[in-house]
Amino acid sequence: MKKINIVPNMITAFALACGLFVIFKLNMVEPGEGTYQILHSSVVLLLLAALADLLDGAVARAMHAESEFGVVFDSLADSVSFGVAPSVLMLKNLSLEPGTGLSFFAVIGAMLFSLCGILRLVRFNVRTSQAKGNAQLMADQKKHFTGLPIPAAALAAVSANLFLVSPLMERLYPMTGEGKAITLTIVMMILGFFMVSRWKFPSLKVLHFRLASFYLVFFTVLLALFVLYGIFYFFPVILMVITWGYIFLGWVLSIIRLVAGKKSKTLEDFEPEQED
Repeated sequence: MKKINIVPNMITAFALACGLFVIFKLNMVEPGEGTYQILHSSVVLLLLAALADLLDGAVARAMHAESEFGVVFDSLADSVSFGVAPSVLMLKNLSLEPGTGLSFFAVIGAMLFSLCGILRLVRFNVRTSQAKGNAQLMADQKKHFTGLPIPAAALAAVSANLFLVSPLMERLYPMTGEGKAITLTIVMMILGFFMVSRWKFPSLKVLHFRLASFYLVFFTVLLALFVLYGIFYFFPVILMVITWGYIFLGWVLSIIRLVAGKKSKTLEDFEPEQED
């Protein structure tokens, strides 16, 4: 039996534990009683799960400990933490009477998000398996993602949920329960669609900055200070801006490519893939 390195899998297990804790904790709360504090804690846990998801792959590659077990375990953990947990969080936060058209609409949106997220993971694993031994396909996968990555979709979903119930939103534009339900359901459907779409989204691995080391460090520290200040005092807003900013960046790049046309070489890496 092939040796399995335990360190990357421990990180994956931590991410899975975060997602499971959110689901189990929310199931102990009555529907509609998900306070801002509970939502805030749940979002922080899912954010930690997303950071662990980035870290486990990097650690596995650094230790040359990549394995089929790790790939399958990572996908199953992602399906729970990023596919199921955001849907449970949304439904528990909404105060909807069972059996109504609006509650049915919200359940459909949550189920669609979870289903599309799992399909996105299956497609990613199949493509990764097909790319082994093909240098061009492996290089393309490092440049961009086909379809919105499920961790980004999950964070975008929970950030929208948290922002709508945040004290800032309540002061600026308080929404009714029905308005929140409709808005969040539409958001979940949109995110689900783009997870299984052929649209390209940029990978952070290809970001390169042509700056002197001193200026790069200076601007990095300055940006970190703004982000940390925002996290402490405007967490819902900062998380919303970062997650949805990434999604809008992918949309803009893909739209520019569509407008430029196939004959142009402008952003040709973001040409939406054709259906198989």
